[in-house]
Amino acid sequence: MPELDGLSATRLLIAERPHLRVLALTTFDLDEYVFEALRAGASGFLLKDAPAEELTSAIHVLARGDALLAPAVTRRIVEAFVARSDPAPADTPELDDLSPREVEVLRLLAAGRSNAQIAGELIVSDATVKTHVSNILAKLRLRDRIHAVIYAYETGLVRPGSNPPAHRA
Repeated sequence: MPELDGLSATRLLIAERPHLRVLALTTFDLDEYVFEALRAGASGFLLKDAPAEELTSAIHVLARGDALLAPAVTRRIVEAFVARSDPAPADTPELDDLSPREVEVLRLLAAGRSNAQIAGELIVSDATVKTHVSNILAKLRLRDRIHAVIYAYETGLVRPGSNPPAHRA
């Protein structure tokens, strides 16, 4: 891009249109570039060598309001981000706005569980999980699931390696 790099363009776009979904598409498979794209407001991140079907799927995911990281970098990025981030103070008043069930759903989201997995573990419907996720995003003023996961780690709600066990009925 001759006059503006992708990160700067993302920042400008999100500043002007906060609900816009940006898919960062890059040749840089670098953790720091992914972190900066997320901090800039990107809701998705793929490498340019992704197959056409994956790119098409990513566009649909973002259009639905969800978020997406390239499968090859997801776990590595989350672990590196968490390792580099100092947790926020334990006093996080915005967490008080969440119900105990919403906190439980947020922990499961941060553990990488899908809506269907969360529904199975909590013995609720997929629709109920979607409602909880929507409530979490609204109450915490977060853009999407990726930012909810980052929030859970940054606030210390979830710690690296603290993957919650599957809930047993």
